[in-house]
Amino acid sequence: MPELTRETRETTVRVGLDRGGDRIAVATTIPFLDHMLVAFARYAKLDLSVDASGDLRHHILEDVAITIGTLLTRIVPETAARYGDRTVPMDDALVHVALDLGGRSYFRGPLPGALYDHWMRSFAENARLTLHVRVLRGRDRHHIIEAAFKALGLALRDAMRTGDGTETFSTKGAVQWSEPR
Repeated sequence: MPELTRETRETTVRVGLDRGGDRIAVATTIPFLDHMLVAFARYAKLDLSVDASGDLRHHILEDVAITIGTLLTRIVPETAARYGDRTVPMDDALVHVALDLGGRSYFRGPLPGALYDHWMRSFAENARLTLHVRVLRGRDRHHIIEAAFKALGLALRDAMRTGDGTETFSTKGAVQWSEPR
């Protein structure tokens, strides 16, 4: 499983991420974030390991999102379907997520919790994906945020699926990067 560690004076975050969905182990010191990341990974069908600690909840949430997003860019298949779109009902909540893995960062929310809205923005920026999260209904903040993480997982699962392995889903074709030596 590809792994990445991000260390600052504020946090230490270690993440392993791969396609699969059989291995999920999350420990961030923030129980609700742990719950959301487990739901996200299960619905996205991703293997995910997260070990994070730090000084403030805000710093931990942000740095976990940055690290997962950065690592996600390394496991997206070149022939990924690219687009994903899911709506998840959860009791009183109804949340729609649409995304594009096309390499351009954009986030539009909001979620009814500043920290989790910031998590989605930081994830989208570092995963270099376009992410739209629409809260269609809901009163319970827990249900809305959980429905958003589940919808994100399902949409990401759809976007990462591959066809026959030869087609790139873009009129531009595959993007090629090169650096001078």
